[in-house]
Amino acid sequence: MSIPSSSPKTVRIDAWLWAIRAYKTRSAATAACRAGHVKLNGNAAKAAQPVQPGDTIRVRQPGFERILEVRGLISKRVGAEAASHFFTDHTPERPPAPALGIPQRDRGTGRPTKKDRREMERLRGER
Repeated sequence: MSIPSSSPKTVRIDAWLWAIRAYKTRSAATAACRAGHVKLNGNAAKAAQPVQPGDTIRVRQPGFERILEVRGLISKRVGAEAASHFFTDHTPERPPAPALGIPQRDRGTGRPTKKDRREMERLRGER
């Protein structure tokens, strides 16, 4: 897939986030803007706010925050490789998830007893 030769003069932030594949649907990008999960240059962004090359966008997603710098404007959704030319990802690398020491039951041992269940809850910190 090729990169469009003529880029638009202005692009809405929700359309740009959808076009670079930060969100699956444009309505999801619009909802994220309305919920305050998107910040443009440090300020909360409305869905119709225009973006320009050089802008910094912070997108809060479950468990982490992506920091994107706008390198080019795009309004139509393209392939992932072509979309990567329109932004620079400054997101810090996420630390690895801690390995939990939750024991696994052997297959075929049957249903846990009440004592087993209480021990599992205690290990998880539920009691």
